[in-house]
Amino acid sequence: MTSLSRELVFLILQFLDEEKFKETVHKLEQESGFFFNMRYFEDMVTSGEWEEVEKYLSGFTKVDDNRYSMKIFFEIRKQKYLEALDKRDRAKAVEILVKDLKAFAAFNEELFKEITQLLTLENFRDNEQLSKYGDTKSARSIMLAELKKLIEANPLFRDKLQFPTLKNSRLRTLINQSLNWQHQLCKNPRPNPDIKTLFVDHSCGQPNGARAPSPVTNPLMGAVPKPGGFPPLSAHGPFQPAPTALAGWMANPSPVPHPSASAGPIGLAAANNAAILKRPRTPPTNNPAMDYQTADSEHVLKRSRPFGISEEANNLAVNLLPVPYPNQSHGQSSYSSDDLPRSVVMTLNLGSVVKSMDFHPVQQILLLVGTNMGDVMVYELPSHERIAVRNFKVWELGACSMPLQASLANDYSASVNRVMWSPDGTLFGVAYSKHIVHIYAYQGGDDLRNHLEIEAHVGSVNDLAFSYPNKQLCVVTCGEDRVIKVWDAVTGAKQYIFEGHEAPVYSVCPHHKENIQFIFSTATDGKIKAWLYDNMGSRVDYDAPGHSSTTMAYSADGTRLFSCGTNKEGDSYLVEWNESEGAVKRTYHGLGKRSVGIVQFDTTKNRFLAAGDEFMVKFWDMDNVNLLTSLDADGGLPASPCIRFNKEGILLAVSTNDNGVKILGNSDGIRLLRTMENRTFDASRVASAAAVKPLAIGAFGSANISVGTSIGDRTTPVAAMVGLNNDSRGLVDVKPRIADESLDKSRIWKLTEINEPSQCRSLKLPDNLTAMRVSRLIYTNSGLAILALASNAVHKLWKWQRNDRNVAGKATTSVVPQLWQPTSGILMTNDISDTNPEEAVPCFALSKNDSYVMSASGGKISLFNMMTFKTMTTFMPPPPAATFLAFHPQDNNIIAIGMEDSTIQIYNVRVDEVKTKLKGHQKRITGLAFSHSLNVLVSSGADSQLCVWNTDGWEKQASKFLQIPAGRTAAPAADTRVQFHQDQIHLLAVHETQIAIYEAPKLECLKQWFPREATGPITHATYSCDSQSIYVSFEDGSVGVLTASTLRLRCRINPTAYLPPNPSLRVYPLVIAAHPSEANQFALGLTDGGVHVLEPLELEGKWGTSPPTENGAGPSTAAGAAGSEQPQR
Repeated sequence: MTSLSRELVFLILQFLDEEKFKETVHKLEQESGFFFNMRYFEDMVTSGEWEEVEKYLSGFTKVDDNRYSMKIFFEIRKQKYLEALDKRDRAKAVEILVKDLKAFAAFNEELFKEITQLLTLENFRDNEQLSKYGDTKSARSIMLAELKKLIEANPLFRDKLQFPTLKNSRLRTLINQSLNWQHQLCKNPRPNPDIKTLFVDHSCGQPNGARAPSPVTNPLMGAVPKPGGFPPLSAHGPFQPAPTALAGWMANPSPVPHPSASAGPIGLAAANNAAILKRPRTPPTNNPAMDYQTADSEHVLKRSRPFGISEEANNLAVNLLPVPYPNQSHGQSSYSSDDLPRSVVMTLNLGSVVKSMDFHPVQQILLLVGTNMGDVMVYELPSHERIAVRNFKVWELGACSMPLQASLANDYSASVNRVMWSPDGTLFGVAYSKHIVHIYAYQGGDDLRNHLEIEAHVGSVNDLAFSYPNKQLCVVTCGEDRVIKVWDAVTGAKQYIFEGHEAPVYSVCPHHKENIQFIFSTATDGKIKAWLYDNMGSRVDYDAPGHSSTTMAYSADGTRLFSCGTNKEGDSYLVEWNESEGAVKRTYHGLGKRSVGIVQFDTTKNRFLAAGDEFMVKFWDMDNVNLLTSLDADGGLPASPCIRFNKEGILLAVSTNDNGVKILGNSDGIRLLRTMENRTFDASRVASAAAVKPLAIGAFGSANISVGTSIGDRTTPVAAMVGLNNDSRGLVDVKPRIADESLDKSRIWKLTEINEPSQCRSLKLPDNLTAMRVSRLIYTNSGLAILALASNAVHKLWKWQRNDRNVAGKATTSVVPQLWQPTSGILMTNDISDTNPEEAVPCFALSKNDSYVMSASGGKISLFNMMTFKTMTTFMPPPPAATFLAFHPQDNNIIAIGMEDSTIQIYNVRVDEVKTKLKGHQKRITGLAFSHSLNVLVSSGADSQLCVWNTDGWEKQASKFLQIPAGRTAAPAADTRVQFHQDQIHLLAVHETQIAIYEAPKLECLKQWFPREATGPITHATYSCDSQSIYVSFEDGSVGVLTASTLRLRCRINPTAYLPPNPSLRVYPLVIAAHPSEANQFALGLTDGGVHVLEPLELEGKWGTSPPTENGAGPSTAAGAAGSEQPQR
């Protein structure tokens, strides 16, 4: 069910509740399973309506879904049983025991026996555990409190306990808006239409002389707004009224006391706010049935759309054809995805990492670039020429503060955080990572002059933008010192200072509605604030989605507000805001999980959004939450590239991994560049286009200049970047530049070899159990423990404890974990039947919440409880034996089971039933991987074949055999493993002869990597948690670290670095596992039964550095890339 269909169910629930259809409401709650009505549940439990209680619960969970559900049903049935005993109704008690409670005997036979024995007692309170049982009412009350805790803790009830916040009669509002819209479309609208049905579209009859549309007067409906005059803006004293954009945001003012909180003129003054609307209106008639004038309809009115269309309509499955109206500025058919700049036109090599870019607003073939070395450059794209450059240099050192002078004396370098042109292109601003903002005057060509040097902030200046308060050009800055400042762009005088953020301010977004100027600001703690140009404090205090470091940007026409950000966990959010309510209006899907650094975005043509994510540029239609398309710009992009459109949206600049910029164009962009290519660049073109001298800025009229900033090329503040990988979003590079920068990097780069224990951090996990070779190894999803399966069918679990040295309790080499066992002392041991466990193919899979592990070692499949180590159930006795297991990503009850006989069984645990059997391999299954975005299952077998299965109908979509390199022979039944990249499209295939990257679902081989023969065969490999690296283990005991995007070896860890010398014993890793949230940590399971955790030195922070792309396959000692050289997409 789509999210809109789900929301429709909530609207129907609200309608039924308002109309007092009580039974129907609860029936729909149960059947949809969307909302669990705790109050209704409490009433039923209190009154002892046990059948209704279980029936209602069945819409949300079953007895055996998880331990919480089991406990809920057990407590209810136990209470029912005790009440029957208390009434001396033995027959009823026996019926409950046999019919209801026996289901739990399989899980705890002792408890069931004890419950049964209560039948023999005259009064069950004689049982010691039940001695405090009071009367029925108090017992139900105590049980209800316990049930509520279990329901709130149960993951199946997550997001189902809160009913969405809706305005009253929301469904009526939407119907009202629809009828008003239909009335507007009538060819001859009557002044008082008589609407008698909703079953067909409304249409007025023949004209009766009235031409203008008028209010609908049916009792169900409110009024259609009539044209009316704006009230005077200055009616409330000297303060500016709050713009509509802020009105809704101010509805729930910040708990932090600001002077503005009680200031009448700035509050929710209805008259003032109405004045800002684009379409004049008068208040509707006061209809007792419903209040038409909701914030939603306000927002509908001010948007340039067909009158009254609700925002939700754009996402319905029905294809609504656009109807052209005079007031429609961007109908749906105006643009297509073909208008996007997709073709790589050129590549610029800069020599240092790109941090920020901006196209000239007038001369759109000029690109301004700032780098991590503090360089600022202007490129003329048709000629590929760098026509102006400035290195970081403080113009007047003596005028700087002492802290800045001391900082520069210690290290005279800084990174650029932001570059931006002024709206007319005669100035541009540069924000540096150290205190300083530079404003340059630009008159075209190479005429670049110093204009202003401002020591703007203490620490890093994180963002900069231009704005026009009081019709005077200003520069808005923000910084690490948690402050926003506004400066006169002509004199450099400080005009305003805004304080109130409790973390470094990450970005600023100045904007205006009519004549109201304001600034949005965001901080690294995820707080969003808004400011008017006064000293009254912030008007808004809201949380960005996911508490992320966020940038905000308006569409080019200034009517729609978007934000994009990434939080500390790496979750990214791209959303559109409902300005009138200060709430997220829609969330766009398609951004990757666990992003490294901050995902950056931009807007263009009032139609498209773009973000740099997962080594690609991703595009969305603003009116559709689903990903429109993505492209890799022929490869070579960093994980989160900087991106920037030019003003017309026909060119797109994208940063690359190798310190360059790729320029992409659509047909118009390519034509523009070719037209300009053969012309001599005339500096006067820019000057005449701007028509303003740089120092006469104060004279600008601002009414027709759009200053809505679009922040598409940001790097994170220094303080927020600790621990991130070193790419275009990495730590600010403050190393002093060496003079010989032209030195060939390919001669500087060297493979990192780790040979000594002192060169990395490693930890052998303690083990007092029998040491048998480790067959399978995995981190728990929480990152708090490691689970191993040994060849003797015994599982071992190591847990890290929370303490002062390890506050988070996560796996680390700095703290020794505990080999964990429950107090019962039992071990999780697989059924081995008649098989020799040494010859079996062990396999296991962990549930998403780390509660259960499903495992097999040649015998039956066992389901273990990870807390108690108890065997919950066993199933599927061999033959054939299970050889690989994988949980379905959307349903823990569905598992894919790869079998020894080459089939794959899709099995439903809950109903104990094989749904389907997939046939396509010739030998046993050795790998399974689901892609939830493509809805496919990829399987791999000992036949060296990959198959793709559609998870909707389980049909085979594609298959392909691995390309074994010439001269290499593989073992006749060598394992092939598969794992999806974070993007859920690229697929890692691991074979003893190679590492290969495929693109699903067509299984196009993009890259292969073959190890040198000296290392011996590959034993295992896995992606790092961020999919930036691939960890590969070899039979000689070494571990290689490959850069995932290029498949180039950057680091080799030799066995001497983590194993004690023992010439008589050949020990090597059989399995390798990556930490789920620490990208540079992995664990090895060895042939001698040992498990080792490895991390780079804290000073290094990562495993080696990637070879530059011009370095080919690296030094001759490193294995090279072979096969298809098409870069990863």
